[in-house]
Amino acid sequence: MEQMSRSERAALCNAALEAGEEAPTLCEGWTVKDLVIHLLIRERDPIGATAIVVPQLDKLAQRSARRMADQDFTALVERVRGGPPLWSLMKVPALDRLLNTLEYFVHHEDIRRAAPGWAPRELTDREQRVLFKGAATAGKGFVRSVGVPVEIRWTDGERERTAVLAGGDDPVVVTGAPAELTMFLFGRDQHTGLTFEGPQESVDALTSKSLGI
Repeated sequence: MEQMSRSERAALCNAALEAGEEAPTLCEGWTVKDLVIHLLIRERDPIGATAIVVPQLDKLAQRSARRMADQDFTALVERVRGGPPLWSLMKVPALDRLLNTLEYFVHHEDIRRAAPGWAPRELTDREQRVLFKGAATAGKGFVRSVGVPVEIRWTDGERERTAVLAGGDDPVVVTGAPAELTMFLFGRDQHTGLTFEGPQESVDALTSKSLGI
């Protein structure tokens, strides 16, 4: 069975080509081409990739982006589709799954949900389980700075799944589909069907905080 990181990579590339290089995304100020360039820097430029997560080095990431800006859009997309280079740790299946599943899912949705009339995709049970597990892990880092207890919940048929992101009494419980929980935790406003239960001041603190990376 194909890893979700790989299926989302292919789906993102298809969505990018369909939308076109100048189409907007949910990443503020980024076109689809900008997003594709970001993915290439992340996987193929170790110095530029470091700059993505270290703001003080942002000029290095910008330099890498400028080098790709004039390159053919379709060719850039196909480089993303081809996956990480042989020397990249992301080429290892376990690391690809760990580092790229949520990355490619969220950025795929960044393209889809920037278009008018978007609707949630139908995902398989396996894909939803993968997303919930990933959101439960990544979300711990995203909500830490909020300073309130947080749990996420997903009702999977007759089974209810809950994950504690930040422990404590009277938590905010965010309930919804794994895809929507993932988008919320990654700081996207374009999500649907989520409910927030708990002390109102804690709910306000969580929903007003800019989450994600």
